[in-house]
Amino acid sequence: MTLDSATLRGSLCAGTAMVSVGSSAAVSPLLVDYPLLAGQGWRYLVAGLLLLLAGRRAAATPRLTPRQWLRVGALAATGMAGFNVFLLKAVEHATPSTVGAVVGAAPVVLAVAGPLGAGRRPSGRIALCAAVTTLGVAVIQTFGTGSPLSLLYAVGALACECCFSLLAVPLLPVLGPRRLSGLACLVAAPMLGLCAALVEGRAALRPPTGTQGLALAYLTLVVTALAFFLWYAGIGLLGVDRAGLFAGIIPLTAVLLGPLLGTGTLAPSALLGAVLVGGAVLYGVTARTPSTQASTGSRGLGTDSGSSVPATASRTVREP
Repeated sequence: MTLDSATLRGSLCAGTAMVSVGSSAAVSPLLVDYPLLAGQGWRYLVAGLLLLLAGRRAAATPRLTPRQWLRVGALAATGMAGFNVFLLKAVEHATPSTVGAVVGAAPVVLAVAGPLGAGRRPSGRIALCAAVTTLGVAVIQTFGTGSPLSLLYAVGALACECCFSLLAVPLLPVLGPRRLSGLACLVAAPMLGLCAALVEGRAALRPPTGTQGLALAYLTLVVTALAFFLWYAGIGLLGVDRAGLFAGIIPLTAVLLGPLLGTGTLAPSALLGAVLVGGAVLYGVTARTPSTQASTGSRGLGTDSGSSVPATASRTVREP
């Protein structure tokens, strides 16, 4: 079983992105005493500025239509700001394992909704692998307890998580992964700032301690700026349905980091879940789909334009 160049690069991008996001479990405990929404707002603001400044010598950002700006705003409101709010409310009423198991269904949603949004039938092979990936996530998390309200919040977080990828697809040929990540972060920052002012009040202005500052710096540089860019680059090379399989790596990374850092133990269920997730991702990513064929021959990640999505792929994407 061999992988073509575009599939290999897309897999490395998407896999690294999800490992980076999963690693946030190692630093998040350092921020339990810091205002959550305020921290997320600062994180997105700084990450957005860094992403856009990184390409300051590149060609000017393409002029977006009003409908494309609305899509960027919707992406920021759901996939970034909304996800954090729903996740915060969900964990207030349920165990993290319950919330994680619900949000872990993202691969199934992306495997079906992604192709439908592009005007093609979902791949049965990818849908099956997505279901196995979700099962693996559930095994890793092991279901906890929660109220009906908490499950409703968790489903909201799941929907926002999927919007983070689905709403980006028509914008990638126009902006590329770096510009799209940067713009969306800058739009999400004031949204979270407003939520922080309403929910956390004056505590939102509290400066972080040294340890908290280092944790926020890691979340900003690695979990946001780097991971978002790599994730969107992976979607451009793989298609949203195949890239979505890698979402199952997030809880897997979080679980495996525990024993490595001495903060947890590795349960047998986690090993079983790891086998399910790993096998499903490997089998699903090798599927030949229209997005695979279109991505073959891509000229790179296209950090300053939409070239991460080849011309043949961009013609299959429906602009808003």
